[in-house]
Amino acid sequence: MSDVARDGEALQGAELEARLHRTWSRAPGLWGWLTTVDHKDIGRRYIYTAMTLLILGGALAAAMRLQLATPESGLISAARYNQIFTMHGTTMMFLFAVPVMEAVAIYIIPLMVGTRNIAFPRLNAFSYWTYLFGALLLWVAFALNVGPDAGWFMYVPLSGPEFTPGKRTDIWAQMITFTEVAAIAVAVELIVTILKFRAPGMTIARMPLYVWSILVTSIMVVLSLPAVALASGMLLADRLIGTQFYNPFEHGDALLWQHLFWFFAHPEVYIIFLPAMGFVSQIVETFTQRPVFAYAALVLATVAIGLLSFGVWVHHMFATGLPRLGYDFYTAASMAVAVPSAIQIFCWIATMWLGRPRFAVPLLYVVAFIVTFVIGGLTGVMVASVPLDLQLHDSYFVVAHLHYVLIGGGVFPLLGALTYWFPKLTGRLLSEGLGKAAFWCVFLGFNAAFFPMHITGMLGMPRRVYTYPTGMGWDALNMMSSLMTGVIVIGGILFVTNVVLALRRPPDAGPNPWNAPGLEWAADSPPAPYNFEHIPVVSSHTPLWEEGPLNVMTGLRVDDREQVVTTAIEAQPDIRYPSPEPTLWPLLSAVALAALFIGSIFTPWAVVIGAVPLAVGFTVWFWPKNAPDGEPVIE
Repeated sequence: MSDVARDGEALQGAELEARLHRTWSRAPGLWGWLTTVDHKDIGRRYIYTAMTLLILGGALAAAMRLQLATPESGLISAARYNQIFTMHGTTMMFLFAVPVMEAVAIYIIPLMVGTRNIAFPRLNAFSYWTYLFGALLLWVAFALNVGPDAGWFMYVPLSGPEFTPGKRTDIWAQMITFTEVAAIAVAVELIVTILKFRAPGMTIARMPLYVWSILVTSIMVVLSLPAVALASGMLLADRLIGTQFYNPFEHGDALLWQHLFWFFAHPEVYIIFLPAMGFVSQIVETFTQRPVFAYAALVLATVAIGLLSFGVWVHHMFATGLPRLGYDFYTAASMAVAVPSAIQIFCWIATMWLGRPRFAVPLLYVVAFIVTFVIGGLTGVMVASVPLDLQLHDSYFVVAHLHYVLIGGGVFPLLGALTYWFPKLTGRLLSEGLGKAAFWCVFLGFNAAFFPMHITGMLGMPRRVYTYPTGMGWDALNMMSSLMTGVIVIGGILFVTNVVLALRRPPDAGPNPWNAPGLEWAADSPPAPYNFEHIPVVSSHTPLWEEGPLNVMTGLRVDDREQVVTTAIEAQPDIRYPSPEPTLWPLLSAVALAALFIGSIFTPWAVVIGAVPLAVGFTVWFWPKNAPDGEPVIE
């Protein structure tokens, strides 16, 4: 023990930094890029990939609005339009919204809880490659004109072998498998990181609200995503090997698909929304310079939303015909979600009222979120009512409601969070002027484009139609929506321009340019490969706002990757535990898995043959090279 170099009084300053750099930095060049297991590298890749897919999905939305700008338009054919709206929904829901929320968490959570890397860092790298291959599978298929065309929800029997022959649906179903594997892997890593790698003193009652939101979200991912993986697996089995899970003529059940799909897809809305609530809490706290009002109420509201979200999936199925008691239960459960949501809105407004709000760009996005999400929430209460839902089902009213909830409740806080944490990602601040110009274009353009869709829907326009006849009273409203979509595009271009211009400047942001209270701001901007020279010790919700220097603990090895594992509730130091080294095997295993999944679309034998290289990859990856040598923490 005495020969082991550890941080402490005898080893500090430049020498400590140099030794930690040697231990935690990735290898130079392409090899280091491919083998890295640093959560910051993986988080950045997830964010860049997801934002690229947002741009692609947004381009498809703009194409749809061009088509619908005028009645009886022949710009896009019906078949191509089916592919476009399927790709738009699939990209946004499966490849952008959930992955980007997990991506930000991968980058921020280890910093926020005061540790040096995420739990299971090799699994983290594996999840990114799997996600990337799933996205490539979908978009390469679309480019080759074999993209899916039966909607992002893939209802049977339309998506079954009887009505959608060919490989389009198979590609969609297998892409789902890719993304579910990646999402569940990340959720497990985040749960373990939050429960076992928090800084000493960060008891569960002192966790930042964003950490609470990610903990609840990750548990929801683990519980809900297997349902859609099971559903898509059964769909593939029906299509490829002749099972009859969804065929009512062979004693299957078409409604089984809807139950499994919506058991996942409605919690998915909150899987997107709860991390956004965490963003809002952190931004409001920083830009009002006071702790968030009613911390305990916000935590309980977050947990309540997570629980209630599993009791509302059937409100998507009112039009299928249900027992009357089912109508009553799911209507009540759907409306009950409004209660904790309203508590959270009240707490944020109270925080701003009692604090000293500074309306910088991140806080402007929070205000936009509150306004937009309240409108989306009210229309959600409307469609939770059975009589109204039966009238508005599959109309443009639902399109408006969905986008008010997801863009207002997800994308606006995300843009605020990316602006807020941009210094931590890159070491640079975004331009305030360009940021405000982008904000107003996105906010005003969004409301001017999507609010008219409520009226279009109430006038009877159905969703997912590639054109419509003139004289229905929908012409002016559709033209308005299409023109205002252009304003949103201008806002998006301004946001990207702001990012590009900032990246062209040398790093100029200090560790804490916003005077924020969280531990992530105690690290450099951007953080060193090891995040913190010494592991911080926490004694309050807002450690950087406490008087005096931040307390730290010492005693970790500097010649080996070592982290502190703490107890789940009280965050008492428990053991020192080695963090895995970089390796190529997560990438190779993901390649083998991708070959198996894609090959299985064409022949079931691919599962048998592809299992061999996959087993080799996993075996080498997990083969014990050195016995884990976790040591008790005695400092």
